[in-house]
Order: sequence, then C-alpha cells, then structure tokens
Amino acid sequence: MEFRFVEGIDCRQGLTKLNSNSISLVLADPPYFLDGMDDKWNSSQLFNKAKSSGVVGSLPVGMKFDKKQGERLHKFMFPVAKEVFRVIKPGGFFLCFSQNRLVHRMGMALEDAGFEIRDVLAWKYEGQAKAFTQDHFIRKRNISKEEKERLIKKLGGRKTPQLKPQCELIVLAQAPRDGTFVDNFDRYETGLIDVSNPYIQPSSFPGTIIPCKKSRSKFKHMTIKPVDLLRHLIRIFSVKGAKVLDPFAGSGSTGVAALMEKRKFIGFEIDIEMAKKSEKRIKEYNEI
Repeated sequence: MEFRFVEGIDCRQGLTKLNSNSISLVLADPPYFLDGMDDKWNSSQLFNKAKSSGVVGSLPVGMKFDKKQGERLHKFMFPVAKEVFRVIKPGGFFLCFSQNRLVHRMGMALEDAGFEIRDVLAWKYEGQAKAFTQDHFIRKRNISKEEKERLIKKLGGRKTPQLKPQCELIVLAQAPRDGTFVDNFDRYETGLIDVSNPYIQPSSFPGTIIPCKKSRSKFKHMTIKPVDLLRHLIRIFSVKGAKVLDPFAGSGSTGVAALMEKRKFIGFEIDIEMAKKSEKRIKEYNEI
C-alpha cells in the first residue's frame, strides 16, 4: 500500500502542503504538555530520563502540575486542528489521544477549530501504580525523631494523589457532514462507522472502552501506542483504500497499522532520529 513519511518537519508546516479535503481519517498522539512533554519534545532525552529515574523533571512522570499546561496545549493544538480541519474530508473522523487530566483542553481545541465532538473513547490497559508515600520526605526533615514518627503515624501510609492508571482517553471528533449521512458517505466514503468486524473483541459490538495491552516494544518512545489498538480504530472509522494521516507519527505505529488494514498513510515527525527509525519500520512492513 502507498505510504508517505515526512521526516524532520513540523506538522504545522507539513499540513499546509496537503490538499484540502484529501484525508479520510486522522489519528494523532500529540505531545501531552506535561513536564518536558511539550512542543520541545525530545524522545531520546525523555525516554532515557524516565527509564533511569522514573521521573521527568523533579517529579514522577505526569505529577508536575501547572495550570498553564492546559493553556499551552490549547495554544499548540488549535492551529494544528485548524489545518487538519482543512485537509480532512467532510464527515471524516479525527481521533486524538490525550493525557486524561488535559483531555478537556484537547476537546476545546478541536471544537474551536470546527470539529464536532462525538465522544470520548478510553483505551483500557493495566498500568503500574505510581503513587508513593511521604515517609522518606518526612525522614529527611530537620525535625526531631519523635516529630518524624508522629507525622508518619498520622499520615498512615497515605500516598500522592495518583490512582493506578488503567486507561487513556481519545477524543473522537468529526468534521461536519456534507448533507445526510448517506449522501456524505456516497461522495466521500466517510462519516459512518463499520462495526461488522472489529479487530479487538471481534464477536462484540465495539464500545467506548477498548481493552488492549500496552506495546512491549517501546522503540525508545515515551508514549507508543499498540498496533492492535490502532488497527481497531482504523478498521472502524475508515474504509479500505482510505488515506490515513498521523501528524505526530512518532515510532510509526499508525503507519504500520494503516498498511496492515489496507489503507494509505501519510505521517509527519519532527524528531529526525525517531522519524528515520519509524520510516524504516514502516518500509520493512510494506515490503513483506
């Protein structure tokens, strides 16, 4: 199948090169805009830092709170969403992964760009508990031993406010249709979903909760998505031969999934080192 991978280019520039109404489905996993995971994203640095210490910045991954994070995410995503809105066909779906506590900002950016927010899906997986007690912080304090023991006893093993992660949210947005569902699909082959043969749990009607194990192979990318999950989404929200776009192609999983599902693929990735690995990965599958 056809694929085009553009390495070392910011999707905000790359998208301007695409024709209007030329894309059937967009799958995106943008920067999360947590500590270090923003528009200055460096895959190698983030991966190595988290692998060695379990932290990004001075806190465990995802724990550095800043009210400006949501504002920065919206400011970054809005122009991206505007260009996606231009290149996507009427009725086309835009599925956008988001960090759970900023998903409202992601939805606002897409809606402000002209998309209709149809739903929020949840990728269900089994994560690792990241919450930790405060005992070691108390023991480092310059206070008496008795006061330390008192505080530790009072806290009773309470942990930082992080329940065990078990899902990641996906904003399901749709470009406005051109006429009725039937007319729109007849003209553009978009706007309706195929529930006849879902990739995950094929004997069940596909739901908003999608169980899928995390990918074992990280490809040195912090937020890699499993190919099975992407195949499931591509199969439901597009037709064979459709053109799938990933503006933040990362490790190339969307490209591999698109080709597996007999779709065409276009991907942009600004990180040149990651992009070269991803293009090689996609080419290797395409040549099988």
